[in-house]
Amino acid sequence: MKKHIFNLGTLVCLPFIAFAQNKETETDTTLKLINLKEIVFSANKTEEDKADVAYTIDVIKAKQIELSNAQTSADVLSNTGNIMVQKSQAGGGSPIIRGFEASRVLIVIDGVRLNNAVYRTGHLQNVITIDNAIIDRTEVIYGPSSVIYGSDALGGVMHFYTKTPLLGIDSMNFKLNSYARYSSANQEKTGHVDFNLGFKKIASLTSITYSDFDDLRTGYSRTPNPDFGRCYFYAGRNYNNTGDSMIRNSNPNIQKFSGYSQLDLMEKLIYKIDDNKNIGLNIQYSTSSNINRYDRLSETQSGVLRFAEWYYGPQNRFLASLHTTIRSDNSKIYDNLRITTAFQNIDESRINRRFNSNNKRYQIENIKVYSVNADFRKLLKEKHELSYGIEFLYNDVTSKAKSVNISDNTESPWSTRYPDGGSSMMTGAVYLTHTWEINDKLILTDGIRYSNNTLKANFNDTLFYPFPFKNTTQKNDALNGNLGLVISPEEYVRFSILGSTGYRSPNIDDLTKIFESTGGNLIVPNEKLKPEYAYNGEVGFEVKAFNNQLKIEGNYYYTILKNAIVTKNASINGQDSIVYNGVLSRVQSQQNADKATVQGVYGAITSDLNDHVSFKSSLTYTLGNYFQKVPETNSIPEHDTIIPLDHIPPMFGQTSVFFRFKKFESEVYARYSAPKLLKDYSPSGEDNLSQATPDGMPGWVTFNIKTSYKINNHFSANVGIENLFDTHYRVFASGISSPGRNIFVTLRAKI
Repeated sequence: MKKHIFNLGTLVCLPFIAFAQNKETETDTTLKLINLKEIVFSANKTEEDKADVAYTIDVIKAKQIELSNAQTSADVLSNTGNIMVQKSQAGGGSPIIRGFEASRVLIVIDGVRLNNAVYRTGHLQNVITIDNAIIDRTEVIYGPSSVIYGSDALGGVMHFYTKTPLLGIDSMNFKLNSYARYSSANQEKTGHVDFNLGFKKIASLTSITYSDFDDLRTGYSRTPNPDFGRCYFYAGRNYNNTGDSMIRNSNPNIQKFSGYSQLDLMEKLIYKIDDNKNIGLNIQYSTSSNINRYDRLSETQSGVLRFAEWYYGPQNRFLASLHTTIRSDNSKIYDNLRITTAFQNIDESRINRRFNSNNKRYQIENIKVYSVNADFRKLLKEKHELSYGIEFLYNDVTSKAKSVNISDNTESPWSTRYPDGGSSMMTGAVYLTHTWEINDKLILTDGIRYSNNTLKANFNDTLFYPFPFKNTTQKNDALNGNLGLVISPEEYVRFSILGSTGYRSPNIDDLTKIFESTGGNLIVPNEKLKPEYAYNGEVGFEVKAFNNQLKIEGNYYYTILKNAIVTKNASINGQDSIVYNGVLSRVQSQQNADKATVQGVYGAITSDLNDHVSFKSSLTYTLGNYFQKVPETNSIPEHDTIIPLDHIPPMFGQTSVFFRFKKFESEVYARYSAPKLLKDYSPSGEDNLSQATPDGMPGWVTFNIKTSYKINNHFSANVGIENLFDTHYRVFASGISSPGRNIFVTLRAKI
């Protein structure tokens, strides 16, 4: 354990030492898939060998991202083949980890959690606000991780680490990276540049990325559903601007109004006080154009489009964090300390107008998030190490709404998505984890966390809905723990056993949202909602053979959710249906189910056949249900009804062959998914059955080729073909079809 001398805080400090010697952190240029010693940072907020961690963790490095040429960070996750990503529109991407999605999985960037008080349980596009062009590595933790990360970490954690400024030694350290990419499926035009200015004590890293995407063309080959996913009509205004018309699409494979653009900026500064102290400033800003909800724009009712307009306004994400890292050889309470303070300001809006209606509805949200984290690490008696810390979070949510008549621009009130009197959510937590290296064959890890949450919401105006309450306050707390054992009887064999718990405190979206979902349902607030808890047990193994050229790994997990939050039928003021937006809608709310279970298996085979060829194939299968009590009747006693849980993907996987030579790298791979049958869909509507076929979502397979060629030390090129056979397919629960045959070309320059 002595070799692990840094905590998470020194993830920033580590590169300082290496860069001061003008050494790159990425020393392995062979890109072999089987690494004998791989370091991870996210599992216990500590730098440690991946083989010593009981959690299952994927590590995605910058070189892998560069070869994959993913358009967004959601696509980076999808390209692993281990994470399915749902999309309601092209400008989106909602990762599904072990059957958990949206607010049940946690997104973290550079130690700051992005999940805020309005992250919903449905589908989220927020991960695309992370610029994948500046990511140095991404670590995905599978399974409940609330001991370290708190609420929302039920299915897992996606921790993105951006690149770090490089210090100089005797002269200024200047580095420049840039690329330009074109993709044919959506006419993507992306440009990126980042440059480093490093001196002896201070360094700066500046990054700029701009992407423009046109309407997405889906695959031409459809079997056996020739009309599935075709866009035959789209909405447009009459020539005299007196109404809407359904305009015939000249190419039904073009998904009209799915294009958007996005700008991402980042500035990072570091100041090296001395060899043991560093201060860093991290500023990130992401903004987009309007992003159309393609699934809503393609909905029809009695053969007529439901909406003429439905789009998200520009999604603005601003983050500023200040971190201080201190290393001490004399302190009795820590060897390493990292303090991170952060502020986030997020703007979101939803705008829609029904077909042939003049009333355009705006719902506008602003979320401000303040956070403080202090993480400590202490090595005790060589075989024991402690990591502990505190966390404070405060979310402040403002929600506004209006209706605008597009014919005369007159404004009138409209219902807000969240309480119009404002709402807030506060969390305080402490945690402690311990690692005990019993001997060179056994490593024990354990941890505990206590969290306290308070939520307040105020409904000033009940004009639209006469709720039985105007103010609500909810307080809850949670105690979480984990216990893991890693057993390595031989150098080439590893077993892991892990028990872990997670929780998710109902947030403002869960507790107070007023939202029209698809299928004529209306979700209304439920002030009686309770936190949901996950109790997880899993076992895993890893075997290496043939002089570490072959690796076989597998994992089985079983998770029990208590008080699982699901969408169910409800009533308001004794009515099970009310008129909303001119439509009689079934009342639903977020409610606690008695119990839900999620279980699954993951298996992978990896082989470095030689120095030039590698192979990897993985498969993931997940099963989930919740249990609803049915009251006793005269003839039938009380019993549980088993109902499919939402967000559970069908079996899916990926098989890849990698080729590596001195200047040339290539990946040839197939990605595939089994069908999601009608009987396996949840009745909640969250899985968007209306966007599938009458039998459910068909299975699919795509074949893809990606290559990279190093022209010289400063220039390289990437060329690839995705979906080689132009297959039409739609990922489970998605409301937009995936790209058809896509040819991309990327030119890169590095100085």
